[in-house]
Amino acid sequence: MRRVLLKMSGEAVVDVEGDGVISAERLDDYSRQISEALKHESDLQIAVVMGGGNIMRGKSFTGVSRTKADHMGMLATLINALALQDSLGRFHIDSRVMTGIEAPKVAEPYIHGRALRHLDKGRVVIFAGGTGNPYFTTDTTASLRAAEIDADVILLAKFGTDGVYNKDPRKTPDAIRFLQIGYDDVLSMNLQVMDSTAVSMCRDNGTSIYVFDMEAENGIRDALLGIAAGGTRIFPDAQMLPAREEDSQPQSPGQSSEVL
Repeated sequence: MRRVLLKMSGEAVVDVEGDGVISAERLDDYSRQISEALKHESDLQIAVVMGGGNIMRGKSFTGVSRTKADHMGMLATLINALALQDSLGRFHIDSRVMTGIEAPKVAEPYIHGRALRHLDKGRVVIFAGGTGNPYFTTDTTASLRAAEIDADVILLAKFGTDGVYNKDPRKTPDAIRFLQIGYDDVLSMNLQVMDSTAVSMCRDNGTSIYVFDMEAENGIRDALLGIAAGGTRIFPDAQMLPAREEDSQPQSPGQSSEVL
């Protein structure tokens, strides 16, 4: 049995072709990939943490208090989680939405034992509503939930980048991607992979992270299956290792990375 936590940003579900904040087409593509991964690896257990940045990002919302803005952002993650659940249903995947903010009409409250039971029964568990507390990001939620469910790895799905770089690759052409890197290096270099609280929590709990480009063809499916196809691995005591061109070549499904 392998248990993973997939962290998806809200921006990943934006309808870039239209005016909508959520694209059913993109959600269905992600659900298809999750379905294919589950069919290929029958004992795979998947939890998902959804962001809400496509609707609103609490800390960036001005005009209301930070606490109220963060609660609004948590509700945005619940909207995305329900949309993903609906999409998963179209692919006959049983799923449950569990939230840190009580919304009994639409989702279950997060209860640790119940979440584990859902995973053991083969259901995809979607964690929404953040931690239920303001001032914590969905990155921190992912780190917390991964530790609570004893996930083998956090699959950090990035939108628009294929790993961790020493500089912003969109602004610096000679930016170097790391094949692997340690938590302390991420923090000391201020690489902005996740917020510092989330990275510290992963370090303290020994939770490995795999950062990958979710927009790559079948990127989510391959990450769920543990197929190395570029990206960056963050784990305890990892030596900083720059990637080479051949490191971006995908492996066959039978060649799983030892980190994943």
